[in-house]
Amino acid sequence: MTMLHPDHGPRQLPLDLGHEPSHAEDDFLVGAGNAMAHARILAWPHWPDGVTLLIGPTASGKSHLARIFCERSQAVVVTPASIAQIASESGQEALLVEDVDRLDYDEHHLFHLLNQAMRGSRTLLLTAREEVARWPLRTDDVRSRVRRAAVFRLEVSDDIELSQMFVKLFGDRQIKVDPKVIGYVVPRMERSSEEAATLVELMDKLALAKGSAITRTIASEALALRQQAHGLDRQQDWDAETDE
Repeated sequence: MTMLHPDHGPRQLPLDLGHEPSHAEDDFLVGAGNAMAHARILAWPHWPDGVTLLIGPTASGKSHLARIFCERSQAVVVTPASIAQIASESGQEALLVEDVDRLDYDEHHLFHLLNQAMRGSRTLLLTAREEVARWPLRTDDVRSRVRRAAVFRLEVSDDIELSQMFVKLFGDRQIKVDPKVIGYVVPRMERSSEEAATLVELMDKLALAKGSAITRTIASEALALRQQAHGLDRQQDWDAETDE
């Protein structure tokens, strides 16, 4: 679909065709920043304790490891809507509770699941973005039990891991990108998995709008837009601080 742009003539409108990231076990990119978490998931069911907590930012691989865990263990996925029913049953199946720090899970029932896992009745995998100290928990008993979980953190540790992440993220969108483009982006970007995911989405949209492949020019434009966005965020934070 095209439209006439008042300054530049016909312009291609990006179509959001959607994409489904691969969560296959063989597609998980293992690096220094996630090797221990990956090894923990692969060690199931021979965990020395019942509760495992994965902590990492957006796009760090938590959901991918959670899917691998579910495939291996046939775990039941707990949601805020289903936690009461699951906690009331005396099942022994493995459980997955994702985004435990952001979704509104009932703490009474979460406490029950944690107790079951710590008594050895079942295994429980939790995922979160924030450290436990920052969780909006109202119940000290829940907090104390979560603190006893085996914690594994996921982070991007070096340029190689970031480059591999770009390859994976572009591959999920079925996009082939010249490695030189990735090599151009990595040393110039904010160093985080979340920023990598944002840049991939932005470059994809820019390329679609221009009817172009993802080139170094597209990458440079995406980096400039992200720098502007970060500058605006910092200015807003500064304005908020000075208003207090």
